[in-house]
Amino acid sequence: MEYQIVPVTAFEQNCTLLWCRETRAAVVVDPGGDLDQIENAIGEAGLEVTQILLTHGHIDHAAGAPDLAGRLGIPIAGPQENDRFLLEALPQQSRMFGLPPARSFTPDRWLNEGDRIDVGNQQIDVIHCPGHTPGHVVFFSAETQLAQVGDVLFKGAIGRTDFPRGDYDVLIHSIRNKLLPLGDDVVFIPGHGPTSTFGQERRSNPFLNAA
Repeated sequence: MEYQIVPVTAFEQNCTLLWCRETRAAVVVDPGGDLDQIENAIGEAGLEVTQILLTHGHIDHAAGAPDLAGRLGIPIAGPQENDRFLLEALPQQSRMFGLPPARSFTPDRWLNEGDRIDVGNQQIDVIHCPGHTPGHVVFFSAETQLAQVGDVLFKGAIGRTDFPRGDYDVLIHSIRNKLLPLGDDVVFIPGHGPTSTFGQERRSNPFLNAA
């Protein structure tokens, strides 16, 4: 599995292109905005995007999904259905943060723990990791030891839990019991900021050590 990070929106959110190197089939993870920039990256890489994947329902990750889906003629999958309230509240989120207007939508498919997504000859596993939001999911490629973790975990930090229905204890449980056991060598792409590995965060992340 290959990847390219495309930072979008005023929040510098890591929209990610993931693709099968053999077939060039691809998915777009968390297209929060700046759709022309995302489409340019798709074209320059010569990718055939088959669907949009969402880790969770916050505006910087999800707002651009329905328009990009319409432009490319592809479906939207994710997050887990407990984030429905966030996708329904996207217009209010846009006003709250002073961002361009966003519209509510329902994805073509809600995702659940244990689901698998085909990307060309590759597969992505879906892991439900609540805490930052109740319906947050993580995308994991076991073959390439790569994870897209959204806002669950960051280099040296963890996701915020002061948003509606966030839960600090649940978030720590998700990281410790669902992500770290995948292995120290797994490289993860967070929703914001630089990549890291689960091993590095297990050893040095102050939030995990404090927990």
